[in-house]
Order: sequence, then C-alpha cells, then structure tokens
Amino acid sequence: MFTREERVIKTSPDPKIADWDKIVKKYPEANFLQSPEYGRMNEILGSKVIYDNFDGKGFATMVVRNAKRGRYLEIPCGPLIDWEDKSVAREVLDKISEIAAKEKCVFVRIRPQLTATAENLQILSGLGFKKSPMHLAAEHTVILDLTRSDEEMLASMRRQTRYEVRRGVKMGLTVSRDNSEEIFREFHAVQAETARRQNFVPPSLKTLLAEREAFSDKIWIYKVINENEPVAYGLIVGSGLEADYYEAASTLLNRKLPGAYMLLWQAMRDLKKDGYERFNLWGIAPAGQPHHRYAGVTTFKTGFGGEVVEFVPAHDLVISKIKYMKNLAVETMRKKKRHL
Repeated sequence: MFTREERVIKTSPDPKIADWDKIVKKYPEANFLQSPEYGRMNEILGSKVIYDNFDGKGFATMVVRNAKRGRYLEIPCGPLIDWEDKSVAREVLDKISEIAAKEKCVFVRIRPQLTATAENLQILSGLGFKKSPMHLAAEHTVILDLTRSDEEMLASMRRQTRYEVRRGVKMGLTVSRDNSEEIFREFHAVQAETARRQNFVPPSLKTLLAEREAFSDKIWIYKVINENEPVAYGLIVGSGLEADYYEAASTLLNRKLPGAYMLLWQAMRDLKKDGYERFNLWGIAPAGQPHHRYAGVTTFKTGFGGEVVEFVPAHDLVISKIKYMKNLAVETMRKKKRHL
C-alpha cells in the first residue's frame, strides 16, 4: 500500500505489484479493471490514470476519459472500499469528487463490485449517485468456482454442455494458449470477421496490443484447432483471485464443432493450476431481455454451472449539472440504439 507521502494524485508508469497484492488481500473481490496493469494499459493508449489509496481507507484506479459529450472520471469495478462504513465511503467519494473537479470532469462514473441488492442500491443513492444511462463493466455474469475438483466442475455443468465438452475431446480438438504478438494479431483479424457476422464493435489492434504489453504474462489468447483449422479463440486476463473471459472470436467452423466449449473447459483447468479461485465469464443477458447484446451467449455461458451474479449497474456522480444533461441525452439515445 502506498505510504502517506506516496499517496498518488498523479500518473504512475509502473505501480508496484506488491502494493496490488496487499490490496487484493484486503479486497478479494478486486479484478483486473482495478489493477495497476489496467492503469498501465490506459496510459499506453494515452489516457491519464490516477491511483489513490485514500490514506489506507480504500483503493481506486481512475481513468480520465476525454469524450465529445464531456470529460469524465471512470472507475470500473471500483472503487475498492468498505461500502457499509458510511463515513469511510463518504470520505473516499468526497476525495474522488475533488479529483474529478481538479481534472475538469463533468461527472464520475463507477461500477462497484457490489451485488444488485436493494440495500446496496440505497447505499449508492444515499451517497448522491444516480443510475448511469450506459454500462461500464459486465453487470450480469456467470462466475465459476475454480477451487473445485475437475469432476465437481464437470458434474455442475448442464448436461448438454458436458456432452459438448466430451464430444470435443473425442473429436481430438486441440487447445493452446499463447501471449505472443503474433497470436494477438491473428486474434484481432478473426475477431474483426466475427464482429461483421455478429454485429458488434471489437477492440482495435492498438488496444489489444496495449493490453498485451501491460498485462504481460497475465493475459492469454486461447485457440482451438481442428485438423489445423482454427475454430474458436478467447482472450483471458487474470489479476488477483479472478480470471476473466474478456473477449472472444470464432470461425464458421465453430457453428458445427464444440470449439468454444473445449476452450472454456481447458481454460478452467489451466486457471485453476495457475492459482485463480474464480473465473468470470464476463457478460450474459438479464432475464427477460431476448434482444440484449449478450442474449446469444447466455445459454452457452450459464451451461457451465457457475453462479449467476448481478452487480449494481454503473452509477454517476454529477460534478457539472448543466454539462451532464448533454451527456445524459446522448448516452440514453445510444443505449436504445445498441440494445444495451
């Protein structure tokens, strides 16, 4: 943890990993979006990043976003604080507001690691937050417990999922993982094709290479092959106790072959050996929303037998009310257009 003299109100090109390890022990819910590596990735891409431990009362990796609709301070999956301690939460958020004002931000956007209970929503409301018109990080997801045995993980799967995993094994599909620049470039090309077929906006090659540089040996591209032909790809990143299935891509072969099933099954076993305790499959559709952008992958992901978790949605703390109204109008229209 940073000392009082080191308390960061500045960008840091190389935050100490030892400090992050201490933070994860105190806040085990932390994931890669609050990690120093995530901050470094954003710095590589040209964003200002601010780290603060609030005199030992919490931690936040904050990214200053420059958008046409208004500059804002983004804290994905954070800040990491004891939300039930109202005095601490208020003190930390007052400090964050000061930082946002100093950076000339219109608002602060957070998506804490809090489940979407009435009590937690009331905590945010009581601290002056209002629900954001846009999401910030996956709110509805499936989290797999990696502390179980392979047999227990298989047994918890839906029968059809277990069948597809075993079918992939019998067919001889092979799974590899790599973090070379070459495989990241290959992944980008295949994902671009996937995006055209499935109508989503993929990350740029620049972003993918920045993630690779920042996360180093904690980020991998998984690739499934059938007779030398690629079937499915997955980008997985780890930090603290959690690994996340952050991006995916596939070829047309994946419609006929159980490539994605084999990919996740191999990843589950690898990540368990690596010491991760949970695997976040990163995004499913909320119940009753068949047109949601994650609707097509929801049955697939829930079939692995994890816990379906709903986090609180993104919330905004308004710094400049007049300018925020412009942002609210633009993002509300965008949300409807994208079926978010």
